[in-house]
Order: sequence, then C-alpha cells, then structure tokens
Amino acid sequence: MTLGYLALILHAHLPFVRHPESEHYLEEKWLYEAITECYIPLIKVFERLIEDEIDFRLTMSLTPPLLSMLNDRLLQQRYLKHLNLLRELAEKEVKRTRHQKEFHEVARMYRRLFEEAYTIYHEKYNDNLIQAFKKFQDLGKLELITCAATHGYLPLVGLEKEIIQAQLKVAVDLHTRLLGRPPTGIWLPECGYRPGLEPILREFGLNYFIVDTHGILYATPRPRYAIFAPLNTQGVAAFGRDVETSLQVWSATEGYPGDFDYREFYRDIGYDLDFDYIKPYIHPDGIRVHTGIKYYRITGRTDYKEPYVPSRATEKAAIHAGNFMFNREKQIEYLAHKMDRPPVIVSPYDAELFGHWWFEGPQWLDFLLRKIACDQNVFRLITPGDYLKLFPHNQPATPCASSWGENGYNDVWLNGSNDWIYRHLHEISYQMIRLARQYTNPTSIEQRALNQAAREVLLAQSSDWAFIMKTGTMVDYAVRRTKLHVGRFLKLHKQILEHKVDENWLKDIEEKDNIFPDIDYRVFAYP
Repeated sequence: MTLGYLALILHAHLPFVRHPESEHYLEEKWLYEAITECYIPLIKVFERLIEDEIDFRLTMSLTPPLLSMLNDRLLQQRYLKHLNLLRELAEKEVKRTRHQKEFHEVARMYRRLFEEAYTIYHEKYNDNLIQAFKKFQDLGKLELITCAATHGYLPLVGLEKEIIQAQLKVAVDLHTRLLGRPPTGIWLPECGYRPGLEPILREFGLNYFIVDTHGILYATPRPRYAIFAPLNTQGVAAFGRDVETSLQVWSATEGYPGDFDYREFYRDIGYDLDFDYIKPYIHPDGIRVHTGIKYYRITGRTDYKEPYVPSRATEKAAIHAGNFMFNREKQIEYLAHKMDRPPVIVSPYDAELFGHWWFEGPQWLDFLLRKIACDQNVFRLITPGDYLKLFPHNQPATPCASSWGENGYNDVWLNGSNDWIYRHLHEISYQMIRLARQYTNPTSIEQRALNQAAREVLLAQSSDWAFIMKTGTMVDYAVRRTKLHVGRFLKLHKQILEHKVDENWLKDIEEKDNIFPDIDYRVFAYP
C-alpha cells in the first residue's frame, strides 16, 4: 500500500561560458567536465533502467544557459575535441600503469568510461544531449522544468515587474523550443524566493517552485503539514526541501559522499604526474588542471590516500542506496500516521553532485531507483506536477523570503565582496525597460542592437558571478564578465540613442554573446 511519495529533483545548471575568440578558456572546461562526469553518466543510468523495464519518475531542471551551451555547435565541437584528448590520455594511462596493479584496473575503467561517453555523445545523440533528455521526457520518465533565463537571483535583480517577466518569458520560450513542450514548474535560481513572484510565475504557466525548508516552516500562516505537503501561494504551489534527505546526500561529513571508499575528487593526475607527460592534456600555458582521471579513494580526513578500488565503492553505493530507501520507508510510515493525506518528501540536489563531485552518485541513483521499484511498497516516486494532479487543493499560505544559500537568505549574493554590482545591474535593467518602451518601431539595425542589449542585461544578471565573488574561486573571471556585459549594454544604449550603431562591432558581440537567438527586446516591456 502506498503511504506517501518521494520527489527527487535534480537541478542541472552552469553559467553561460562561450568564448569563440579563444578555445583555451579554463572556464569552458566547466561544461566539458559536467558533460563527461555528470550528464552522460545520468543518461546511461536512465537508459539502463528503461532497457531493464524498471519504472522511475524524476524531475530535472535544465537551465536556459545550460540548454543553450548543449545546443551550441561551437561548444559541441570543442567538447568532442576535449573528449578525444581524454580518450587518448586514458589509453596512455592503461599502458603506463600496466605494471602497477593497484592503478591498472582503474585506468582501464576510465578508458571504458571515456569510450562509452564518446559512443553516447557523438554516435548515439549526434553531439546534442538535449535529445536524450527530451526522449526521457517523452517516455514519461523525466519531468523537465525550467529556471530563470540566466539564473538571475530573482529577489535582488530589481523591483520592476518587467525585469522578472523578462527572465521568465525568455526561459519559458527557450525551454519550449528546445524540449518540445512548455514547462509547468520552475527551479527558482538558488531557491531564491520573495513574496510577490507568484502572479508572474502563474502568468507564464509555471504552477510550482521549490524553496528551502525554512521558506515553508516560517510561512504565514504556519503550515499544517510542515514541509511534507505543498502550500498554495496565490495559485502557485511551493514545495519545501526535506532536511533528512538533504543531509544524507549533500553533506561531505554526515552524508554518503564522504565515505572513505569513495573516490577522492582532489587527487588528479593533472596535478600528480610528471609535467612533460601530462603537458598535452592540461592548459597550453602550462596551468595544471583536473583531467578527470583520479586513482585514489578518500581514505580518511588526512592527506594520506590509498588507491581507489571500484568494486568496494560500488558495494558502498548499493549499501547507501538501501539505507536511503529504508530511511524513507520509516520516515513516510511515521508521517503517514500523523497526517490525513499522503506525505511527499521533496529531495532537491544539484545534478552536478552526481558524478562530478560524488563520482559514485550515478551508481547510487541507479541502485536506489531499482530498489524503490522492486524492493518496497511503502512509497512511490512522484514529480511535483504529478502530485498536484493528485492533490490540487493545498493550504493557502505565503512562504517567507528565503534561499538555499549559506544562512538561508540573501547573504551569499549580497555582501561586501559583490554588493557593488547591484547599482549597475539595476540601472541597466531600468534603462533596458525604457528602451523597450520607447522603440516600438525600430529599424532593422536598431532591432538587432536592442535585442543584443537585452541579451547583455540578462547575462549580467546571472547569479553565478555574485556567487563566485563570494566563494573566492575564479573571482577575476566573474568580475570581468559582470563588467563586460554591463559595458557592452552601456555602449549599445549610447549608440541606439545617438542613432550610430556600429554594425561591425554589433556583429562581433552577437557572435560572442549568442545566447537566446530568438529573443525579442520587447520582453522588457511585457504587458
């Protein structure tokens, strides 16, 4: 008998990084690593489950920047070149380690994984993984939802409704075009929520969103079912993140990913091996980088590391999947007797955790989905959209302003390291709104310039730049990107008003910042 539901939600996102002027930007590797270590392994899991006729149902958000990069021919070609270098390196590693028994099996594993990645990426899906996710959606296995256009942190991008409308309309339009159907739910960037977003979400057909635990617990009025049922907030459903499942999977100390038999992320041959040997596979300037080939397990909380043993890690992934399922059974059995409706456990995670940061994550997910389908009958997998079809009437309440960032509010995206950006973001947003209202019948060149100005505003609003400034990684790049997009907008704004658009320069930045090819600048004057 089904007593309750588990909603697993994977949030797949990367900032838009595309540099046609040079193929050696370190930041482009973020996409290549995620494709190899996360998206392809997840696709392999889903395909095996379908082949084995194992029923499953998950929710996955594919953000507009990620979709745009996966769909971009230049980045597709560059990724293929990157993958071929990995295949070459893995082949060399198999030969290099042939007399090192403790590493040879792992080297062979990487060779197999990279060959499988090539088969899936290039031969099966013709360099476009969007087709894989669309297939799983059409088979009823994934509920694909959207996010704001450039992952702009909505509580801080600006007070004008038009700013939020632009972020949402551009996102919904791109999602619909690339995935074949409009999204019915949204992952609010960083789970950043403020009261008042709901009417705009509803305007674009977005029926639900996810907030962090305290967003629900501190709602007004207080929620009758805590985080185990959604709230109806002005006609849109708000689902709250479950605490237990978050700690079990997210935490490197309390959760599964920190197990000593799992692979150590930070020991990579890009740093460990002789420079002359590894030089062809790192940055041309000699900067050592992660290659993805790692031979050690976590071992303990010291610098001492022992060789990685894949079979032991796989056993642990199976044990941890069983433990997670057992805990959900007991959690739901307990809640079902306290509630007058079936509880729903909402478990949202960054998709990149699975395979990139936690190498065994896709294996764990594979084991978990099989066990849920075959080894228990206490709960079923469900998506938020499906839950709302079963239970359309929910308690009216307003969640509190919140995010899933450190301390639970706006601290990460508004602090001494990044507060300088907002006066510029707000000013260019207001100027864009005025342009959109003013130019109702532009010339052809003016329309191109206005559309590009809209792209630059959206790219500047990405929450990733403020996040990176706070965390202290690649800060120069985040600052440069913010200033770049603000500067490009201001130059376009001046040229448009003076009727002196530099067409050669415009063509250049249209090629560099080519996200949202179908954008209409009038999104900033949406009725």
